[in-house]
Amino acid sequence: MRDYFGALLSFSLLCLGCETPNNSGELQLADFKSDGCSLFVDGTFKDRELWKDCCLEHDVAYWQGGTAAERKAADIKFRHCILKKTGDEALSRAMYEAVRAGGGPYFPTWYRWGYGWPLGRGYKALSKAEMTAVKRKLEEFRVRKVNSVD
Repeated sequence: MRDYFGALLSFSLLCLGCETPNNSGELQLADFKSDGCSLFVDGTFKDRELWKDCCLEHDVAYWQGGTAAERKAADIKFRHCILKKTGDEALSRAMYEAVRAGGGPYFPTWYRWGYGWPLGRGYKALSKAEMTAVKRKLEEFRVRKVNSVD
């Protein structure tokens, strides 16, 4: 039992340093980035990026985070997008179940809900200032994408 509480205390102390406020006291939002369909392929052998745009849209939602209801809505939208692209109910269901199981905000992963914010934010509605930061960062991403050479 003591080991459990020791581990819990260590994790809690680690997370105290997770939130890094800027000069105004607000948490800093990282630049948007996406790896496509995290831990999964972006398409089929025939069309290697068939559903990648579904994953990119889903990543935008996960990067910015928000409430538990917003996550659920993003995951449902993701499932519908996969189904529309593929017509494969089993695949869309499997991908949906995977993001529901592994995408919670409390996992220390690069693909967790709210991954643009420091670990420890959890489920929390975005303030007006945070929404402004989200819009600015997404515009910066679009500019970088347009100016990059593939």
